[in-house]
Amino acid sequence: MAKYLSQEWIDEARGLAQTQPERPGASARMQYVVTGGPDGDIKYWWQLEDGKLETSALGVLDDADFTMTLSYTDSAKIQKGELDANAAFMQGRMKVTGNMGKLMQLMPLTNSPEYKELQVAIQGITEF
Repeated sequence: MAKYLSQEWIDEARGLAQTQPERPGASARMQYVVTGGPDGDIKYWWQLEDGKLETSALGVLDDADFTMTLSYTDSAKIQKGELDANAAFMQGRMKVTGNMGKLMQLMPLTNSPEYKELQVAIQGITEF
């Protein structure tokens, strides 16, 4: 199992995400900032192209469309399926800066059966 938020975890999650269906127009460059974790603050990014996770890595993506910032606790709860990402956003537990239109276009994807299956698969490879 891969340690949550490690490069190994990011790589394994990207591999699992290759099963996601193509969704034309669902493209974005997303920066994540997870604060207050056991190893300090962690920054990582994903590049989504037509619903497919093309690339991802630890670090900062200078030209991200938007940045999502949340606590380690809430991030882990989302990953474990204990907190809905959309609810976290609506409750102000996830702060977003940048192109809100891009984010809003992607939010419905998180309710698809394929995405929910992916989340379960990622939980199965994750050590918290």
